[in-house]
Amino acid sequence: MVRRQQKREAKGPFSRTSSSKEEVRAARKKAMRENKTVRYAVIGLGHIAQVVVLPAFKNASKNSQLVALVSGDQVKLKELGRRYHVPIQASYGEYDALLKSGKIDAVYIAEPNSMHCDFVIRAARAGIHVLCEKPLGLTEAECNRMINACKQNGVKLMTAYRLHFEKSNLEAIRLIQSGKIGEPRFFNSVFSMQVREGNIRVKKKMGGGPLFDLGVYCVNAARYLFRSEPVEVKTMTESGNDKRFREVEEMAGVLLRFPKNRLASFVCSFGAADGDEFQILGTKGSLRLKNGYEYALPVEMTLTIEGNAQTRTFENRDQFAPELIYFSKCVLGDKDPEPSGLEGLNDIRVIEAIFKSAKNGSSVKLSPVPSKRGPTMRQEIRRSAVKEPELIRAEAGSRD
Repeated sequence: MVRRQQKREAKGPFSRTSSSKEEVRAARKKAMRENKTVRYAVIGLGHIAQVVVLPAFKNASKNSQLVALVSGDQVKLKELGRRYHVPIQASYGEYDALLKSGKIDAVYIAEPNSMHCDFVIRAARAGIHVLCEKPLGLTEAECNRMINACKQNGVKLMTAYRLHFEKSNLEAIRLIQSGKIGEPRFFNSVFSMQVREGNIRVKKKMGGGPLFDLGVYCVNAARYLFRSEPVEVKTMTESGNDKRFREVEEMAGVLLRFPKNRLASFVCSFGAADGDEFQILGTKGSLRLKNGYEYALPVEMTLTIEGNAQTRTFENRDQFAPELIYFSKCVLGDKDPEPSGLEGLNDIRVIEAIFKSAKNGSSVKLSPVPSKRGPTMRQEIRRSAVKEPELIRAEAGSRD
């Protein structure tokens, strides 16, 4: 019955015409050049897609158009399609046919972490550009497969690091590079929240756990603030007797060694009160961001130089429309994005080392990799904050 249904769906309204694969790609490129717009399909209609991704298209409408939704939930497809006037609503069984239909140019993948690799590679093979939620994959091998598939098929791949376009984080990078706090010495961060039992975030097979969901922000921040790659990792994890954490750790404490005798430490947790901040201390002062990883709250930045503290607040903004706008520019202008797939890979190589250290109870050395250019103030894109819409059959942490 399932096979018959999938076969029937494949012959639906998104099936390929008699045109060849090359003809479809050529027509798609021509349409993008003429319209100066990239047509997107959002894959997965869980919490993050409903709360921020779908509403962001209104702020990105100059070069990004939402034309398709893909989900296994017909109610979501129907109601969200109506709400956002999306003409194409496809089931998962129709995903490949949609990719080959010539009706979309790019996908925004908001599926569970464990599904990223499959959805990315299928899109790449169909010649579709990919903007994928973080973490890019669960292993270095997965990330490399995605990167190679996109490269071989001539499509762009961007890891959805929204903070690479957000003013307070970019300002933190600028201040550190300016020498305001002297020579940076160490980074420290906490990122925590309470997760409900049974939530997707605590399911191992779906790529759950605080390191993939929260720790990746801390690793990425340390890397772009130090402008280098870590060379050694030391980790401790704890779960206690909380039944929520039968499959994944409740929290992890991580110490990273960077070149130039610098250290970075962070704790991420799914079993503590909401916490979100990072601090970097130098030889002359320090810089602290409260809500530095947040997308729904203002960010408070405190710069302290030789005992004198100055605090400023960055208003809440739409952090997802900038990703769409920037990625569409890269697609239309044939430019490699920053953050690329390599940026996602470099974080996952650290996360893998963190898991290995926790398992072995010892430090793990990381092979040297070339430092790549990180985000700069030139990447800042401002758009007004969006109002959180009413959710349809979704809760925090859900992806579909």
